[in-house]
Amino acid sequence: MLSALALQGMQKSPTIVAVAIPVVSFGLPILETALSVVRRLIGGRPIFTADKEHIHHKLLQRGLSQRQVVIILYAASAVFAMLSLFLLWPTGSTLGLVLAVVGIGVWMGVQNLNYLEFGELRRVAQRTLEQRVIFVNNLAIRRAAEELKLSSDYEQVCRILEAGFASNDFDAFDLRLLRPPDELAEIRGLQIVSADKPNFRWKKKGTHFGSGTIPAWSLTLDLVASNNCRRGLLTVYRIYAGGDLQLDVNLLTSLLPVALADALDRALSPGVEAVFATVNDAGVRAARAG
Repeated sequence: MLSALALQGMQKSPTIVAVAIPVVSFGLPILETALSVVRRLIGGRPIFTADKEHIHHKLLQRGLSQRQVVIILYAASAVFAMLSLFLLWPTGSTLGLVLAVVGIGVWMGVQNLNYLEFGELRRVAQRTLEQRVIFVNNLAIRRAAEELKLSSDYEQVCRILEAGFASNDFDAFDLRLLRPPDELAEIRGLQIVSADKPNFRWKKKGTHFGSGTIPAWSLTLDLVASNNCRRGLLTVYRIYAGGDLQLDVNLLTSLLPVALADALDRALSPGVEAVFATVNDAGVRAARAG
């Protein structure tokens, strides 16, 4: 019957319409096959690998019964068949209208099926559009790491960290200093607050972080200098938000910790006296080098 409809359409309409008739009629199986192939290619799996993520599997996972799933698939096939019948007597705008309806319906259906592969593809596309913001944030961290390589003053280290995190997506950070027991006698002028409190705390202006009612996630970095001396911990915080983190996390986990640890190693080397003072400024705990 589909072949007969296609041949009938060729006598009354252009070739593209004649080809569209069987394609639209077989819309559901073609869509199912295309989704399976694209999903497996995106996921790095062989396209002939079996899985349980076909359309009927997704509908069953949403809590529908087998009977309801069959009815929905029958209804979708009937809609595709009806749309193909409109192409038997095409007018100037019939083809465009039918393809628009099919496209919108397919897009809405795929969105409701919640395929992980297409969600990841959408996230990558969105991140590509936001590359400029990512570049700016990455450059701020790289610039901070380069400036830390030339720093040997604790107060300057704190200023560099503030400048590096002021323009990115993080809302606060805590810097805690650690010293091996054998260094306690050597650095007599160094006064460090208790281990459960940061030596230096910063939070972004205008943010409500630290109120205790706003949830946030954190990332703690171990600061190990080039001489394998552990100098402290840097914990960065970000309030839960709908958008992705516009920053290359590898810069935080590889480049910045070493540069910061080396800067602290120089600033807190034996013979350097540093006194940490508490400043009552919106809960920010600052440090000064003297």
